[in-house]
Amino acid sequence: MRNFMLAIKPILGGLSRLSLYISGIGMIAMTLIVGWQVFGRYILNDSPSWSEPLSLYLMSWFIMLGAAVGVRESVHLGLDIVRYVMPPAIQKAMDLLSLGLIVLFGIGMAYYSTLLAKGTWSATIPVLGWPGGTDFFPMIVGGIMISLFALERFVDVAIGEEIAADVLVQEAA
Repeated sequence: MRNFMLAIKPILGGLSRLSLYISGIGMIAMTLIVGWQVFGRYILNDSPSWSEPLSLYLMSWFIMLGAAVGVRESVHLGLDIVRYVMPPAIQKAMDLLSLGLIVLFGIGMAYYSTLLAKGTWSATIPVLGWPGGTDFFPMIVGGIMISLFALERFVDVAIGEEIAADVLVQEAA
């Protein structure tokens, strides 16, 4: 298992970096779109109708991709005060339980978002003209990636690896 994890880590690291780049580009694009909307509203007195739904769509993408990377980098929110006072074996069990629940959450999010996308596909987003189901694509992809990265961390904890991430993030004391 250790050799498999060593082989797959560069792929997952690349996927994580790609997700961050896409998130960053999406955030910049959203900022430019909102800037154009403000300019159109207050300077041109003609606000573009497509700007708000498109910026919300982009926001969904960078939030979901960023959340998945947060799971991989282990910088997501957590209340681990109790964990630190436990013996190492119980800490490991708590980590495995937590990561297992995150895997299940990601799978559930992807599954139910797929059902929502299928159920709303025939609707149309009025201003953009896209099928309504496209609103759920970020949640589907985000759920899959959250599950994948949590599963990576689960295996790392199970085999005794310290961290799955490429960058060790220091906590502020």
